[in-house]
Amino acid sequence: MFADSAKIFIKSGKGGDGHVSFRRELFVANGGPDGGDGGRGGDIIFEVDKGLNTLTDFRHIRKYVAEPGAEGGKRNQHGKDGESLVIKVPEGTVIKDAETGKVIADMSGDNNRQTILRGGRGGKGNQHYATPTMQVPKYAQPGQKSMEMEVTLELKVIADVGLVGYPNVGKSTLLSRVTNAKPKIANYHFTTINPNLGVVDLEGGKGFVIADIPGLIEGASEGVGLGHKFLKHIERTKVIIHMIDAASVEGRDPIEDIQKINKELENYNPELLKRPQVIAANKIDAIYDESESMIPLIKETFEPQGIKVFPISAVSGKGLKELLYAVRGLLDTVDDAPIVFEPEFIPGEFNDNKEEPYTVEKIEDGVFSIEGPRIERMLGYTNLESEKGFIFFQNFMKDNGILQELEDLGIVDGDTVRIYGHEFDYYK
Repeated sequence: MFADSAKIFIKSGKGGDGHVSFRRELFVANGGPDGGDGGRGGDIIFEVDKGLNTLTDFRHIRKYVAEPGAEGGKRNQHGKDGESLVIKVPEGTVIKDAETGKVIADMSGDNNRQTILRGGRGGKGNQHYATPTMQVPKYAQPGQKSMEMEVTLELKVIADVGLVGYPNVGKSTLLSRVTNAKPKIANYHFTTINPNLGVVDLEGGKGFVIADIPGLIEGASEGVGLGHKFLKHIERTKVIIHMIDAASVEGRDPIEDIQKINKELENYNPELLKRPQVIAANKIDAIYDESESMIPLIKETFEPQGIKVFPISAVSGKGLKELLYAVRGLLDTVDDAPIVFEPEFIPGEFNDNKEEPYTVEKIEDGVFSIEGPRIERMLGYTNLESEKGFIFFQNFMKDNGILQELEDLGIVDGDTVRIYGHEFDYYK
């Protein structure tokens, strides 16, 4: 079964906790702290596998969890880092936040591998917290929490040209004739349930990839019928071929069909109507009375809009060469860079909630404490070991009036500020 979307749960590894221990050696009285740091948790990484072409596997396995980091050990032993989890997806997979629908990553173009959730940093062992005034620290930093979220995966076919039209207008026949694709062909509605891809080779010119988008019907953009599941596949295409039954074999109005499909495309994504279009007026071999042909009326309706009409027969091959070279000409007028969806959402990006409480207190002379869930979250987000991270944390304290509160409590240069196991000397 072809699967073009799935929802899965992903979770990075928690950082290993720092260790609390003290040296216990012969002839060494009151050995100092030697607790090791915890290991880093494993990342969640998405990687393109060009051997995959569906998301079927994600229908069966919906939970993906990376390995946590190990706890630090005595004698300064560093905990083992957790193993990252690499999730293989087909090229063209768009990863979105399930809650907001915003794009996290598009696994297309040059983006073959991307870390989506980072594992938690390992906590520091108690050896880092020894000071002249606290020589036997019984505190070690816990490992940073893991990150978790639900994401939706959507497979959007990567093709230069999208072939659209109502069922039974001959799209599969055309694709099988002009490309190396071998789609199933039969005369009943929704024969095509997979977006078939084929490569068109042109003599003396560059070829292109064409996708037969499964038959759309009126209301597809609102979730009616099967077509709505496949509208997403046309988003990457740069040129659109409307295929119609010019002979009205089933009694349909080809002009009305084009207008309805364009309306569905517009409802789904208005940008789609800005793409160049051509009309493949198929089944001219079934027009026995030229005086009753609708082709002149079709040209009169659409060519003034810049949409050229090509009478063709997908069965006999008549008119196909002109159609394909015209499409190649349109492709030459547009940017040949692949259409890649820009990220709109960064998992783990710090989202400061100013409603969360915190407290600033004087514990004793020369010692102050800052606590609260908002402060703890900021500490977990910030790498205090880097200069950039430390400045970021300082600015956070200043911008939120925390430094002013310390001054109001009487803090002076050289006093100590304690924040969840960290100790800082205050200097203005």
